[in-house]
Amino acid sequence: MDLHDYKDVAENYDRYLDVMYGNGQDNHEGFREFYYELAKQYGDGGVVDVACGTGAVLLYLAERGIMADGTDLSEEMCKVADAKARKMGLSLNIYPADMTKFDSGRKYSLAIIARSGFMHLPTQQLQKDALRNLREQLLPGGILTLNTFDPWPPMQAQQMQTTPDDYSFRLEYVNADGNREKIYNAITYNPYTQQMYGNWKFEEYNEAGEVIATRIRPLLMRQTNRHEMFLLAELCGFEVLDIYRGYRGDKEDLNDPSTAALYRSNLIWILRRKD
Repeated sequence: MDLHDYKDVAENYDRYLDVMYGNGQDNHEGFREFYYELAKQYGDGGVVDVACGTGAVLLYLAERGIMADGTDLSEEMCKVADAKARKMGLSLNIYPADMTKFDSGRKYSLAIIARSGFMHLPTQQLQKDALRNLREQLLPGGILTLNTFDPWPPMQAQQMQTTPDDYSFRLEYVNADGNREKIYNAITYNPYTQQMYGNWKFEEYNEAGEVIATRIRPLLMRQTNRHEMFLLAELCGFEVLDIYRGYRGDKEDLNDPSTAALYRSNLIWILRRKD
């Protein structure tokens, strides 16, 4: 199981992400607006939000008239997203499914894998399986967007020295029960498998400041460098239209790979199905 498969994580996901992004620890400012613009440009034939989580992008689109389908490997995440949609008076098709083999029975002009959803595929084979399956879910010329991060050698070197129990404080927030909770994580990097793995630790406190519960949840992700991503796209029937460096609209030069050494970039790939 992965971090997102647990009920307690799904129930508190929005709460701690609000703190994480609010503290500027992750460069996600404007990500909903970014995908809304993509949906307006490419989504006329239907949109599917793959690895939709608790619905951050899915519900934002629906509020603005773009009624997308949503799917996630985590049934618990889907339950939270569906409950939020119903509370908003929205009736959306949200269901648990594996992106390597799901088939909703319809085709789409745009498939979105927002944030780090693609990186939770822990092997290159699973990444290929997902890309090939997603290609089959798209209309001819359909668009797939996904994120990767430029691997950053200093961080990888540091993580190679970290054990799964070597925790660092990440953030503090108030959980769904109204209790203060601290999150720590310990992430190790394996350069041979390109996998980041480890644990997140959640400590829950009462009003007296005493720890009343501790939960350990596993995490497994894979780093994919940009050269590898180009090859995976080609191998699985896609062409790279654009790469954005974050959500502000800054585009990478597809003919100049040297920018990988200049930025610690959150890369948003725009892939088009080749026919």
